[in-house]
Amino acid sequence: MTAIPTIAELATPVVLLDRPRMEKNIRAMQEVCHAHGVELWPHIKTHKMVEVARRQLAAGARGLTCAKVGEAEAMLPSGVKRIFIAHSLVDVRVAPRLAALADQLDELRVAATSVAQTEALVKVAVATNRTLQVMLAVDTGLHREGVREVAAARAVAAIVADCPQLKLVGIYTHEGQIYGAKPEEQAAQAQAVLDRVSEIRDAIDPALPLCPGCSVTARMMAATGRVQVVRPGAYMFGDMALAVTSKVMTPAEVAIHVLVTVVDRPEPGLALIDAGSKVFSSDKTALGVHAMAVDGRDIQAVRLNEEHGYLRGADVDALKIGDRLQLMPAHVCPVINLTDFVTVVAGDSVEGRWSVDARGKVQ
Repeated sequence: MTAIPTIAELATPVVLLDRPRMEKNIRAMQEVCHAHGVELWPHIKTHKMVEVARRQLAAGARGLTCAKVGEAEAMLPSGVKRIFIAHSLVDVRVAPRLAALADQLDELRVAATSVAQTEALVKVAVATNRTLQVMLAVDTGLHREGVREVAAARAVAAIVADCPQLKLVGIYTHEGQIYGAKPEEQAAQAQAVLDRVSEIRDAIDPALPLCPGCSVTARMMAATGRVQVVRPGAYMFGDMALAVTSKVMTPAEVAIHVLVTVVDRPEPGLALIDAGSKVFSSDKTALGVHAMAVDGRDIQAVRLNEEHGYLRGADVDALKIGDRLQLMPAHVCPVINLTDFVTVVAGDSVEGRWSVDARGKVQ
């Protein structure tokens, strides 16, 4: 009988997924949604894994949100029947892939993000020869995609209504700017987001559902009684943005860590590790931290090269070459997209590997 490997036997750097923590986070978000009669359409751009999607759907998720067509295609083995592609589709070359997706789903939703983009979307939809459900994007402060005023929203709705292959079914927004809000400011900013999308929605059709999407706000949005769908992405994993900056979860709930090894001690106050930007990406907190030790020690990755991380902090001088430690990333999404697989663990035991099925699916 083969012994179950332990974390101590793994080569580094390696991304660890704590399955029990993740499953608890999945259940907790789904319970909030169930309690308030809100549908959960989690965004898979964070996890990109069929195995995670299966667990989200089994817990009660109504559908999945994807960033790109390739992500949607990669999620089909999960058994998903409803997908929302929350991106500005404009290239008619994608029509055959959309048609194939629609034929394998009960519902395929696409995004209308501006008047000009919706005009291009009409050509895509006609080329599919399928009926595509449309979600109208509203900019609520991130200043990315989405209509900015009522007139534009009405114009988009009119274009959709004139196309037999398109049907307007909801209003969505990504309130990602709230990641930068202080915890005590989050509720007020979430209400401002809802006021804005409600204003746009009511000018078109008060019966249309509201579908915000952000892990910082998902639970509070679900509890307002004003939304019908939430679309968080990072909630089942967590990272520094959720556990340290926005504080909507605790560090003990974060399910993704990166196991690294100290490979050099060039000078006092500095340790080098074997994981750099090819593992963590270049993302960092507002204070310039790419990752932090999960065991409570004052150790942070404050600089990255491609293959090295620079650790500093009050406890760095206790580290020796060969020491291993787990780090919580500042932003989990690119960490997952940079690895072929995650190593699934429960406690100190290694349960196996899960492929990152939608890794690199940017088309």
